[in-house]
Amino acid sequence: MRAALDRWRTEAAIPGPFHGGFLGALGYELGVAGESLDLPPEPWGWPNLLGGLYTDFLVFDHQQGTLHLVVRGGSDRVESVLAALRQPGPAQPIAVGALQRHTPAATHMERIEVARKDIAAGEYYQVNLAHRFSAPMQGDPLDLYLRLRSANPAPYAGFLRGSCGACLSSSPELLLEFDGTSARTRPIKGTAPRYADPVADLAARDALWNSPKDRAELAMIVDLERNDLGRIAQAGTVRVQQFPELESYARVHHLVATVSATPRPGVDAVDLLQALFPGGSITGAPKLASMEAIARLEQEGRGLFTGSLGFVDFRGHAHFNILIRTVLWRPLGVGQGEISFRVGGGITWASDPAAEDQETLHKAHGMVDAWGAGDLS
Repeated sequence: MRAALDRWRTEAAIPGPFHGGFLGALGYELGVAGESLDLPPEPWGWPNLLGGLYTDFLVFDHQQGTLHLVVRGGSDRVESVLAALRQPGPAQPIAVGALQRHTPAATHMERIEVARKDIAAGEYYQVNLAHRFSAPMQGDPLDLYLRLRSANPAPYAGFLRGSCGACLSSSPELLLEFDGTSARTRPIKGTAPRYADPVADLAARDALWNSPKDRAELAMIVDLERNDLGRIAQAGTVRVQQFPELESYARVHHLVATVSATPRPGVDAVDLLQALFPGGSITGAPKLASMEAIARLEQEGRGLFTGSLGFVDFRGHAHFNILIRTVLWRPLGVGQGEISFRVGGGITWASDPAAEDQETLHKAHGMVDAWGAGDLS
């Protein structure tokens, strides 16, 4: 990625955060830079890197109501790009079939109990365990993404299509933001459902804010992220902002923390990405031990789930989410496809298996409500 980016430079004043460069998604099985982990394969056989270098793109500013076309080259190239742009057609009907839960609730809870015993034995402090749903689907995944974005708006959402399929993310979590000077990451730990009744919603919010277990979970991951950034930061620059922060989304409340640092001279966006990937909030702590436990317990690769979607541009700026609240789609024929998504949560010794399983369903509802799915059991 670094070698490809170094072949280009941009000198124009380009609106927006992206100035041309790599746009794409990184799969969880890329693992930890410099470490050898025996991770199981992802069921669909997707590549661990999906995307490429982009020099021609559109910039929508939804606040200003403006649209910019950015292309390399002269006016002839502008005309050819404009000629290639097509008006989108009307949204096609979307039909999603019955959901299949691949790991029954009882099995997921058994895995949580195994993790609790491992934690009691001192093998690791926390591990993030997930399980998978899938369903047949008719229609275009872009139309499904637009529904998902409307039903579950999130600050780090995105859509990516490749030859193998599409990634539809409504992620609320930031792995890396780097402006060329300062880097930050925003791990999430702690979840409570939203309620239509304001009194019940406030009670759920207050319970999360005052939960010793959820604060302890977040503290563990903040410590991990401080260490990850500390390996490439200037001494004394790693900072944790207000701890914790509480953010409310369409379907859930979350506890969040912001960890920032100033990288050492010579450290670039790719170095930062290597230091943080995959995000500690979706592995656990310590990172390597928890990833080994995830491989043993989940027994299948995650693919893009809990990987990252984002960019490194030609200036060296970067912005990557963590691919949670994310649906994957693959084509199975003309107008036919299959969707798949995973939901999970952080497990500590204090975890209650039934409550942890129920939390995954709260997270799932934020996605499946986009297409009106039924039973999630």
